Amino acid sequence: MSAALYIQEQIDSGAVCQRWRDRRHSWRPTHEGGFDPARYRVRELPKEEVGSAKQFVLAHHYSGSWPPVRFAYGLFDTAANTKGGVLVGVLTLGIPMHVGVLKGPFNRLEPYVESLELNRLVLLDEVFANAETWFQARAFRLAAARNVLGIVAHSDPEPRQRITPTGPELVHPGHYGTIYQAKGMEYLGRTSPRRLHVLPDASILTDRAIAKVCAAGRAAGRGHGGVEQRLVAFGARPRSPGEPGRPWLDEALHAIGATVMHHGGNHRYRAWIGPRGRRDRRGTLTAFPYPKKHEQVEPRLPPL
Repeated sequence: MSAALYIQEQIDSGAVCQRWRDRRHSWRPTHEGGFDPARYRVRELPKEEVGSAKQFVLAHHYSGSWPPVRFAYGLFDTAANTKGGVLVGVLTLGIPMHVGVLKGPFNRLEPYVESLELNRLVLLDEVFANAETWFQARAFRLAAARNVLGIVAHSDPEPRQRITPTGPELVHPGHYGTIYQAKGMEYLGRTSPRRLHVLPDASILTDRAIAKVCAAGRAAGRGHGGVEQRLVAFGARPRSPGEPGRPWLDEALHAIGATVMHHGGNHRYRAWIGPRGRRDRRGTLTAFPYPKKHEQVEPRLPPL
């Protein structure tokens, strides 16, 4: 059995919990116990504190990116002698790349208002095992108070590695949504297969980012400057004034050693939250049995 499959078995059996620090993952065995709910508190972060949540995610989550967020929730460790506690985890609910992500599972809910995507969940390596579902349950409770009724979440089963001076380093082993299964979320199958552009640090250059670069100069794609600066930081040459976006992007991706991953699709989950009387399931997608470890195939890493 490969190391990747062994790790995956540990994840899917619930034997380990994933943690993060400085965009490097680690594992905490669930049998260690030690999680004391009385030590932690969860609260929605007001606008003036969302910046700290963003910096937390950028510093520790393997993606190194901050998605469009409507609500951010912090997990605070109150054991430290600090007013309000120390931020040790962040969960965000926000806007997916396409409205269909929400309309499919919740076609009777108003997208972006009554339905949102769980788009980031990261806990530091110091947080004891079994904290994820506790944190998620309390964040969902706070979201329901904001009139959110439906949450969509995705788990990426494909491992991802980044290039370092000492060679490739696994930063995302892939997972099948064990935490969402433990929370009792409904499984809706896999999303459509797609091609992903993987950058040297294992982050993804999204279709939205690509469109910004390619539209610049014609449709004045907003935000293309930030995307271009990101590629230049990896070693691409700066784009010349008036230079067409598509040829420059192709050259930049080749120059920095970006790879193309043929992704089989993420696992998709759905949670109904809030008052039961407001949960209208008519016309929504059918739920399926949870994916099991014996159904897994050898993960596919992009070529180096």
